[in-house]
Amino acid sequence: MDWGTDLWDQYDIIEKHTQSGLELVEKYVKFVKERTEVEQNYAKQLRNLSKKYNLKRSSKDEPECRFSSYQSFLDILNEMNDYAGQRELIAENMMMNICIDLTKYLQELKQERKTYLMEAKKAQQSLESTYKQLDSSKKRFEREWREADRAALYAEKTDQDINATKADVEKAKQQAHMRAHIAEDCKNDYAAQLQKFNKEQNQFYFNDMPLIFNKLQDLDERRVRKLAQGYILFSDTEKHVMPIIGKCLEGITKAGTNVNERNDSMVVIEQNKSGFERPGDLEFEDYSQGINRASSDSSLGTPKGPMELLSKNKNKNFWLFSKRSKLSPSLLPPFTTPPAPSLANGPPSPKFGRDPLSYCLKEINKTVKPRISSFRTLRRSPTVTEDFAHLPPEQRRKRLQQRLEEIGKELHKEVDQSEALGKMKDVYEKNPQMGDPASLASQINQTSQNIERLRGELNKYETWLAEAGGRGDTLRYKTHTFNNNNGAHDVHSPDGAQSDESTPDTSQAIYAEFDDDFEDEELTAPIGKCTAMYNFPGASEGTICMQEGEVLAVVEEDKGDGWTRVRRNNGDEGYIPTSYVTINLSE
Repeated sequence: MDWGTDLWDQYDIIEKHTQSGLELVEKYVKFVKERTEVEQNYAKQLRNLSKKYNLKRSSKDEPECRFSSYQSFLDILNEMNDYAGQRELIAENMMMNICIDLTKYLQELKQERKTYLMEAKKAQQSLESTYKQLDSSKKRFEREWREADRAALYAEKTDQDINATKADVEKAKQQAHMRAHIAEDCKNDYAAQLQKFNKEQNQFYFNDMPLIFNKLQDLDERRVRKLAQGYILFSDTEKHVMPIIGKCLEGITKAGTNVNERNDSMVVIEQNKSGFERPGDLEFEDYSQGINRASSDSSLGTPKGPMELLSKNKNKNFWLFSKRSKLSPSLLPPFTTPPAPSLANGPPSPKFGRDPLSYCLKEINKTVKPRISSFRTLRRSPTVTEDFAHLPPEQRRKRLQQRLEEIGKELHKEVDQSEALGKMKDVYEKNPQMGDPASLASQINQTSQNIERLRGELNKYETWLAEAGGRGDTLRYKTHTFNNNNGAHDVHSPDGAQSDESTPDTSQAIYAEFDDDFEDEELTAPIGKCTAMYNFPGASEGTICMQEGEVLAVVEEDKGDGWTRVRRNNGDEGYIPTSYVTINLSE
């Protein structure tokens, strides 16, 4: 069954149907375009949302960043950003594979349909023209036949008329004969036109129009097939990115499972532990007996009273009670043993008349309460000093270690630059055409000054760290990180250039202690295992490379500097970033 056979007389229906089909394609293209706009707006809003709640570069070193809940939130924001990228990819693929492709194909179909309709119109116009010629010849034949019939009747009437002359009769017969001949010619012309029209009509209805209708049918079927492919692409485009979207959602789930409330609590302790001992109990001082205060063995070596607490911390803040009282120390009541009443001095004072013991306790409360009002006194921050002496012992050690790391990195950079300048100078001396060695003198001098300055700062902070009771974990790591083959630039090695300068004995003792510790710890049994989440090249000395998924033995935990010491099965050891692995410590 085809349109040319079964719909031979439905030209208007076919024309309307093909037009509505093309309009459907246009409508679908418009629908997909609006869908891509929705996807793009959705992706844009997701990106803006992730950007809004993501950390700025300057705040990524905040203490909160070490909490697993905070890191998981950042991971969720990153996954949402990747998810937004997949939505943008859906919009882009739909625009390219559906909208643009269908629009181009639609233009081709419109042009092809227009061509077929023009052919049908031309065939119809040709048939109509032939029919007009047929109708004209038919009418002429009819008119001439009537004239010939009237001429014949007139000739017969004239022949029977007795009054008509012979010439009139002959003339009427000739006129009738001429009209009959003209009518016969019109008859033959009409027959020829009729035969021509029937032939063209047969060609029109059995050949030309069925062929055009079948072409339009093929065009419409191709249009439907292409539209169906567009429908499928609408789904396949999204299915294509569903695995990646699934990974993004899995990443969000993993971020939730990575939250470790116990570790977050430990981070809070690590970040805020002061290292101070708790104050001991205040002793009861019986003023009624006039006994001097004595030290208590259960006081844990802490100040015995508020006044003594103040006297021992004149130049040093006591953190738990660092907030100043509203009462000036000079206005506090004197914390001394009141004189015992005696008859020689007259009657007892009104202060002690009723109950001397209650008065003493009341004076103690007046003195102590303003000094231990609440833990909110921790909020007052003292003046910041270069050696971080304003910090509690534990926090001071961490800040000193952090500062030593920063100085070590700067020193490593300056040493590398010094070596590069030295090599460049050697090249210039051997090949003067490449450059003037003297032009590097100022840079070499500046680099040397920077190295000396940084070495001085390094020794200074090492001394402060030793005073703070630091174990030197960071220094031990830095010794391996910045140890160069060239002894002249070995910053931490006693055999390098640093040994020529005056180094404090404390630092030398620290180096010896660190070296001994490192040798002993090389034989330490693993305390757990870790699995690499990312690749790490291990380009710096003292570090070790690892591949994603690799399992390593944990030899030493992260001491707060962001590095964990691990060991491979073949005995290779080194440091890796703690954030690059998941650690499972042995019970």
